[in-house]
Amino acid sequence: MSESAANTPSGDATARIENVVIIGSGPAGWTAAVYAARARLDPLVIEGGPSREMIPGGQLMFTTDIENFPGFPEGVDGQKLMADMKTQAERFGTRVVTDDVVEVDTSVRPFRLVTRYSGEYFARSVILATGARANWLGLHNEERLAQSGGGVSACAVCDGALPAFRDQVLAVVGGGDSAMEEATYLTKFAREVVIVHRRDSFRASPIMAERALADPKIRVAWNSEVVDVLGDDFITGLRLRDTVTGAESTITVGGLFLAIGHTPNTGFLKGVVDLDDAGYVIPAEPWRTGTSVEGIFAAGDVMDAYYRQAVTAAGTGCMAALDAERWLAHGVEGTPHEIPAEPVASEPIAAESVAADS
Repeated sequence: MSESAANTPSGDATARIENVVIIGSGPAGWTAAVYAARARLDPLVIEGGPSREMIPGGQLMFTTDIENFPGFPEGVDGQKLMADMKTQAERFGTRVVTDDVVEVDTSVRPFRLVTRYSGEYFARSVILATGARANWLGLHNEERLAQSGGGVSACAVCDGALPAFRDQVLAVVGGGDSAMEEATYLTKFAREVVIVHRRDSFRASPIMAERALADPKIRVAWNSEVVDVLGDDFITGLRLRDTVTGAESTITVGGLFLAIGHTPNTGFLKGVVDLDDAGYVIPAEPWRTGTSVEGIFAAGDVMDAYYRQAVTAAGTGCMAALDAERWLAHGVEGTPHEIPAEPVASEPIAAESVAADS
């Protein structure tokens, strides 16, 4: 399909224009890529670049055992799951660029995407799947043990049921609803749960706080902050500082769960699409993935502050690809996209075993 020079910001009619560019590479991004590739949209994934806080593949790259993703009765390593999803997307012709998008220009159609190192890309549609990153304390041992599977996590629902945490004393850092929910959840498996909170009262809603305080397996270390995470290969304890007196103490724990919030990776989207006060993308309609800008869709944790699960991220990745496909089919600037004459995969594309609307 040819685009007029007026449709590109530079006026360069030779610039390649992508049907769909997927920004991000977690479960949402790779699922969107699989669906878009099978729809013969020839998707391009800009998977992100490695940084201190995130690496391509998202938060699951720091998770050693995933036991609640369907299809893996014995569990699966997070890095393997992301590698397999990427391989599946590439099988159907998905192209991948390892770089970060730093700007999305919606003042022109097709959209102009500016990357940190590899130049500009032009896209008729965009799927945002950059996810969200857990907020951490910023301690060296915390980061080291979280990345090595050493008993430090930012998701109790994801990791709390693992054998390593069963019948242990587990610590939860935080004072909001998420901390109460995670602490209560962990009582199913732990011998005791210690909530570490830097103040003398919770900021959680009264009903959530009362529920946690009433649980006989939960105790609270009030006016306390974690200053060090102890342990070599696996966490053995925490060094706490009293926020009132400054005195330090040590407690023995067999696991640490951070519940101090998440930050969506949407810094580059401010002023581009509508974001809520926390920075999450706001869907234009309930149960749809469209955003405030026609032709830009969002999937995964970047638009989900509530569930934040790999399987829900994958589901919305599917939804975003279907929404983008249908939007493209109805025309970009009044002209429908052209489907390649030949499949993008070298082997036949099998039909879905279950219809999307079943």
